Amino acid sequence: MHLKISHVTDYVYAHPVSYALQRLRLTPRNSPLQTVSSWTMHVEGGQVEAHYQDHFDNVVELVSASRDTSAIRVIATGVVETFDKIGVLGPHHSYMPLWLYQRESALTKPGKMIRDLARCIDKGPPLDQLHALKTALHQAMDYVPGATQTQTLAEDALASGKGVCQDHAQAFVACARVMGFPARYVSGYLMMEETPDQAASHAWAEAHIDGLGWVGFDPANDMSPDDRYVHVAYGLDYKDAAPISGIRIGAGEEQLAVHITVEQ
Repeated sequence: MHLKISHVTDYVYAHPVSYALQRLRLTPRNSPLQTVSSWTMHVEGGQVEAHYQDHFDNVVELVSASRDTSAIRVIATGVVETFDKIGVLGPHHSYMPLWLYQRESALTKPGKMIRDLARCIDKGPPLDQLHALKTALHQAMDYVPGATQTQTLAEDALASGKGVCQDHAQAFVACARVMGFPARYVSGYLMMEETPDQAASHAWAEAHIDGLGWVGFDPANDMSPDDRYVHVAYGLDYKDAAPISGIRIGAGEEQLAVHITVEQ
């Protein structure tokens, strides 16, 4: 499937900023699950200072704001050909050793709720266990936009019984690690035929299974990623794979608006 993606992010400042630096993870890479046919990045109100691959193999651009700017617009657009392999990415290839994905992070630190849910999953073939975990999390957490923040812990989201795809993904990662699997957070895009216009990117998780490699699981939708998904960035949790993060110096409030379209 060929997916056309447009991701526009607008930052508007109440007063001109003296300094701002944004870290962008908005560029997908080729993999067994996708081929990037075309991709462009355009910045208004700033300029790209550096371009590199981080330790998770994510493509990263560092963008600085023009001096005394009151607005920054980042436009990422392109076409990606995707392939349905039932979420199976395959063997691990990365600067990061596989064992590191079993390490807990600040946002995925397991508490009683995470550990109890992990213990409730019936023992069996690894793939069956992880699919059961995906479904258990889908049933345990209602999808409620605005119920959590980007800094919400997986444990707290599970305890509240509600969250968004970020929370489902981080809770899956935390539980899978408790169960003994290397697991990682994935950010990217999902084509939803009924809603091509979206206010946020999508997130899901991958776990590593001996003999299969990395396999994707989307507990927010209780399904395996297919050719409607575009992978962009990976990490131990949201912070490592956030589409945009950064710092600024200057007084006044910041307003953020995101507009995404994903269509065939």
